[in-house]
Amino acid sequence: MTDKAANKAVVTGGSVKGWWRARRRAARSDAGMTTSEYAVGTIAAAAFAAVLYKIVTSGTVSGALESVIGRALDAPF
Repeated sequence: MTDKAANKAVVTGGSVKGWWRARRRAARSDAGMTTSEYAVGTIAAAAFAAVLYKIVTSGTVSGALESVIGRALDAPF
């Protein structure tokens, strides 16, 4: 029984026991779990991207990357 059906049962004089059973079933369900997992994953990915951006744009790493790219472009064929 869904929440809507449980509420209808109470309003129309249905069993209160059925309403409680539906509430317990709804509380045990993992229906919203995937949404929260995606949200946490998205926040973690954004935080990782921010840290990676800070590292790559730092002076030391930027200089090293420029050096590697410069040597690769100046390599004799």
